[in-house]
Amino acid sequence: MAAGQLIFVSGGVRSGKSAWAEKFIYKTDAENKIYLASGQAYDAEMEERIQRHRQDRKNQGWKTIEQPLHLEKVIPEISAGDAVLWDCVTTWLANELYEGWEQGDPCIDKEGCMEQKWSALQDTVRQIRNQAELLVIVSNEVLDDFVRDAAYQQWLGRIHLWLVAQSDKAYEVENGVAYRRK
Repeated sequence: MAAGQLIFVSGGVRSGKSAWAEKFIYKTDAENKIYLASGQAYDAEMEERIQRHRQDRKNQGWKTIEQPLHLEKVIPEISAGDAVLWDCVTTWLANELYEGWEQGDPCIDKEGCMEQKWSALQDTVRQIRNQAELLVIVSNEVLDDFVRDAAYQQWLGRIHLWLVAQSDKAYEVENGVAYRRK
């Protein structure tokens, strides 16, 4: 089976990239539209936002899979012909990089921890792409993201470079307008 199409979409925070990616998915003929959500509710505001997004997606026919950590767990949920939207890389990275923070033992401080997560992510993206008709991946621009941690920015840059190299097309969204970069 040929690999499905991979589209990478980046942009600044609140640039309209997620809405643009959703519209891109809607233009497909895919029977199943799957939304991989990486957000976690750490406060009341984020909980309200997640609830609002759940309701919006439900009304729009999405199958939502909330997977803030260990994205590889979604593989059994993806079928041939699906259109998959993963939103977003930056949230996933923060979740994975700082997993264990509350216990004083974050991944970022463990030798080889993030490298294992990075390898698992690469395998997961390849597997989803091999199973789905279309995979659209959304992420914040490295220097536009609100996290200013050097390790985080280095990992985000590394991940973006790989994703763009793997992608069929890459877009940057600014003020709701998508510019094709690849």
